[in-house]
Amino acid sequence: MRKTGLRRTLTTLALAATALAALPVAAQVQAGQLTAGAARVDITPAAGELPPGSQGILDSLYARAIVLGNGQTRAALLTVDAGGLPTALWEELRTRAEAELGIPRDQFLLTATHTHSAPFQRAPGYADQLFAAVRQAAAAMQPARMAFGTGQSWINVNRNIIDPQTRRWWEGPNYEGPSDKTVGVLRLESLEGAPIAVYYNYAVHPVITGNLDMISGDIPGAASAYLEASMGGDAVAVWSSGASGDQNPIFFNQTYDLRAIRVADYAARGEDISNAMPPGGQGLDRNNPRVQLLLDQQKQVNAALGLMLAEEVLHVMRANLQRPEQEVVIDGALQTATCPGRRRLDTGRAGYAGTYEDADPIPLQLSMLRLGDVYIGGVDAEVFNPIATRFKAASPHANTMFASLTNGTARSGYIPHDAAYGQYTFEVISSRLKPGCAETAIVDGLTDLLEAVE
Repeated sequence: MRKTGLRRTLTTLALAATALAALPVAAQVQAGQLTAGAARVDITPAAGELPPGSQGILDSLYARAIVLGNGQTRAALLTVDAGGLPTALWEELRTRAEAELGIPRDQFLLTATHTHSAPFQRAPGYADQLFAAVRQAAAAMQPARMAFGTGQSWINVNRNIIDPQTRRWWEGPNYEGPSDKTVGVLRLESLEGAPIAVYYNYAVHPVITGNLDMISGDIPGAASAYLEASMGGDAVAVWSSGASGDQNPIFFNQTYDLRAIRVADYAARGEDISNAMPPGGQGLDRNNPRVQLLLDQQKQVNAALGLMLAEEVLHVMRANLQRPEQEVVIDGALQTATCPGRRRLDTGRAGYAGTYEDADPIPLQLSMLRLGDVYIGGVDAEVFNPIATRFKAASPHANTMFASLTNGTARSGYIPHDAAYGQYTFEVISSRLKPGCAETAIVDGLTDLLEAVE
């Protein structure tokens, strides 16, 4: 029988046994022949929609979708090249998917790639563009099989360090800090073996192209484009954002070279930004040959890291996949966890403890999607890496992924793990969550949802 609700103590179960016996039995979740379709829709803003200060378009933005079915129910995986996606947009799209395509509202995962090179404000019709990818994927559904595997990629690194000069917390590559290198890979193919799509999961911040002030999909865009070219045909590569709240690209010259130039330029104008970070490439002299070189190198690094991640995904698809499944269960569940909130009263990017006052509690949207023996847990915020690794370690299922920035955008800001609250990094001091709640609430909540879909 399908399990529902939260985990209960043995005592509670014993007391409730008589009452539960009188309730109707939950519907049995059945396996059925997998069908799958995928689509990609260009959502690059038009020239008139570019944000102020834009330097143009480096590469296109996309909405990429996979729709799956098993003869009884459907599910959708939609990933958008965007910094974040409002909760209201998720509500609109999942309601529309249920009404028009028969996809249950709790089996619709909407994920932002979190590229820092996409405009946050989009023109009217944006929701229609995103839904077009889901509709086209549903129209392309065919009998399919799926297989899961994992690999390792070293393109990410923990980004919180003790500055050797100031002895305070700052940003930079911390090779000893927690950093999950796992690449989760779900391949979908026709019964004849032709690729339909790949859904891949990795934890890294897509921030490389941010200083360029150009439209770009950043690492997710570069990796997906490389994968789609490699797979050929109409196959689609759908990125899933892992727990990257504290994970940067391992090569990222904004942290050092570009930052030093910008700090010096502002200081020459009488403004100290040494404990701040202006957005994008604001303040950079683009006529400076050194700046031009570094920005061009950012483009090269972005392409290189996208290639490296994509090649690992291809390696997993070639050699590390489990036996394909054709008869699969599809199921989903949602839950809201609520944690105490706080409001920061001072400023400064990092290095010093913040001061706060109590604020309204903050809801966190948790989700779980089961596809055969693959389980995808989602949270609607930027989550620190150790929370995801703790959840995956607690999962009884080997094929478990963690998708952040999924199904809306929480008011929390970053979600640090408990131990990180003593580190005065910019993510920790800007978080709107009080310490001591979110890590356990997420891990326990997602574990409850695993039980609900087993």
